[in-house]
Amino acid sequence: MLARASAATTALTDPGDRLAELCARIAGRIVFTTSFGIEDQAISHFIMSRDLGIEIVTLDTGRLFPSTYTVWDETEQKYGRRIRAATPEAAALSALVADIGINGFYHSKDARLACCHVRKVEPLARALGGAAAWITGLRADQSGERAAVALESWDEERALIKFAPLFDWTRAEVAAFCAAEGVPVNSLHAEGFLSIGCQPCTRAVAPGEPERAGRWWWEDQGSAECGLHVGPDGRLVRDQPE
Repeated sequence: MLARASAATTALTDPGDRLAELCARIAGRIVFTTSFGIEDQAISHFIMSRDLGIEIVTLDTGRLFPSTYTVWDETEQKYGRRIRAATPEAAALSALVADIGINGFYHSKDARLACCHVRKVEPLARALGGAAAWITGLRADQSGERAAVALESWDEERALIKFAPLFDWTRAEVAAFCAAEGVPVNSLHAEGFLSIGCQPCTRAVAPGEPERAGRWWWEDQGSAECGLHVGPDGRLVRDQPE
């Protein structure tokens, strides 16, 4: 079991300071997975502007928006650092498409989850292999499912610390920070896309809709998750480390 968050960590309010304290406390690889959404762009800024020893990886599913690839390039250009891609296994992807069709994820939730598994969950497992801690852009106010997100939790399935340095920030605070610091952001955010994933599975949201209402909108919105942040029981991982 890894070290518990110290009182010093939980007392910190600046996400950059939280990340620096995590680096000082944790022995082993620390991996940040970015989707290039606005929260992840803020975290990338904290990591790269402070030159923290944290690996930055993105899950390149092959179905991302063109604007996501644009902000990926803009981020590398601004900070002078490459962001590694974790991609689906070719054989598994070929088998998936042969089974459900290129857009078969619209036809059933099981098919959609199978697609998410091949394109996101399995590449994430490889990206996190051997890591001691995983940094995410989760915020407590993103959805009802995420309301109990904490700064630090224990991911039992992956046996690592899960760290959310923006857990107590609002979207408005994140947006204001990125604007003030000149952080590159996805142009789709200005078009009503609050949560951005794969192009076929993401739409803009209407005023008043929850942030994640634009993800897999054709399904029951009781739990708009792809499998990255849930345990075997299908619930969001939020237990505190021991």
